[in-house]
Amino acid sequence: MTRRLGILGGTFDPVHLGHLDAAEAARDALALDEVLFVPSHDPPHRSVEPHASAFHRFALVALAIDGRPGCRLSDMELKREGSSYTADTLRALRREGWAPRELFFILGADAFADIATWREFPAVLDAAHFVVVARPGISVDVALARSPDLRSRVRPVVAGADVPPTSVIYLVDARTHDVSSTAIRRRLATGERIDGLVPSPVARHILVHHLYGLDGPLHGKDD
Repeated sequence: MTRRLGILGGTFDPVHLGHLDAAEAARDALALDEVLFVPSHDPPHRSVEPHASAFHRFALVALAIDGRPGCRLSDMELKREGSSYTADTLRALRREGWAPRELFFILGADAFADIATWREFPAVLDAAHFVVVARPGISVDVALARSPDLRSRVRPVVAGADVPPTSVIYLVDARTHDVSSTAIRRRLATGERIDGLVPSPVARHILVHHLYGLDGPLHGKDD
């Protein structure tokens, strides 16, 4: 069987359970050998800089995936100068010896809805398989409706099926936590709890280092 590497990129400001859900859903649906989490250095689609430093965002992801089978963390984008483009990251992985048919780029349906604005679109779609995971309120069909010309690339997820020789788009209709990094930052800024939105070690790191304007407690006494 061809080796299969999932890639989940993002600002992770902060990482949350929705990210972990997407990674797990893609891994299970496509029998990925592992999922590589790649925090971005300078996300090109954000109008403002990340709120937490690259050091803390990297640490938060490390804490989030610790002990989770099949998850690995990479600093490749944090070490690269300039904007963090997916096309550059996929090229870097190919230089490491990965073939496009072995790479599975994972993203939420909300991000996929804007894929036509990505650097090197549509050529970037040839650099890996793209795995689009449903997000609360945004189904994979809704996301695909924004780019109807891509429907010819869509393939069903079939357990045990061989990887096609050319890059395709897989749609994974899975349940993920209804949470966003923006919503978490807003809650933290006002001292609200984030129980059930991030892993407990992530919450503790945020508390200890006073990230996101946090001054109050995060969790109840049992967490």
